[in-house]
Amino acid sequence: MNTRMRRLRKSPTIRRMLQETILTTDYLIMPLFILPGENQKDEISSMPGQYRWSVDRLPEILEQITSANIPAVLIFGLAENKDECGSEAWSKNGSAQRAVRFIKEKYPQLCVITDLCLCPYTSHGHCGVLAGIEVDNDKTLPLLAKAALSQAQAGADFVAPSDMMDGRVKAIRELLDNNNLETTGIISYSTKFASAYYGPFREAAASAPGFGDRKSYQQNPANIREAVRESLIDEAEGADMLMVKPALAFMDVISSVRQESRLPLVCYNVSGEYSMVKAAAERGWLDEKSIVLENLTSLKRAGADLIITYHAIDAARWLAE
Repeated sequence: MNTRMRRLRKSPTIRRMLQETILTTDYLIMPLFILPGENQKDEISSMPGQYRWSVDRLPEILEQITSANIPAVLIFGLAENKDECGSEAWSKNGSAQRAVRFIKEKYPQLCVITDLCLCPYTSHGHCGVLAGIEVDNDKTLPLLAKAALSQAQAGADFVAPSDMMDGRVKAIRELLDNNNLETTGIISYSTKFASAYYGPFREAAASAPGFGDRKSYQQNPANIREAVRESLIDEAEGADMLMVKPALAFMDVISSVRQESRLPLVCYNVSGEYSMVKAAAERGWLDEKSIVLENLTSLKRAGADLIITYHAIDAARWLAE
């Protein structure tokens, strides 16, 4: 037998030299949930180790993020007052906008991305304005663009629409450009599935729909051709980066989008994926460090350029060991 693959694995040095997929902190984005008010640090019961923060308490977590050389944060604002159209989403003094201004002033080295959706701000919990019991796609678009403008004016480097309304990237790009914000980028949640993995997030962001579900606007998990098409449409409308969400159960989709597009590709290692690992690790059923690094490396191998993950701080520490 002339071919012996084990010759290429026989020592740690050789394995390191030949490793095809490299994971570093440069590829990690840490999500943060922002509360209105002051002196708030609220533990998220379904996401061990994760918290909701008021802006004045952010240095506690931002110091950890910057010390770990994590380059970017993804901001989720929570509403103080909800209404039918989610008007707090574009308030100058909204929690997301205040967080962006604070971070850009105190931690200018961080890239700041803002999640853009109406669901945390609407009284009914859906991602747009309603026409009866259905979300009205076209009436939602100008509201999303208005919220994007507010976030960009606060200083966001990228806005990240997560609503899955048709045409929202085009509407956002046009309003930003018309207000001299051509340098503000758009990271589109271009292929976002109607997934059961979002359960813990809906507690964290207080964004569960008050009735029904989001299957009429989020993607069917069974469909891969449609998933790729969604991302290519957003690329054509002017997105600067694309995203697949969730991540672990959809690595085939990540790979397919990577093959079809040359835009930077982000994946979101979502709350349910995080919480499953944490729960199993707490019970001693698996080694948390090993499984997290394996999962994140696998997402890079599938084709993701950047990974949004609640594991970011722990992963950065482990990568530095």
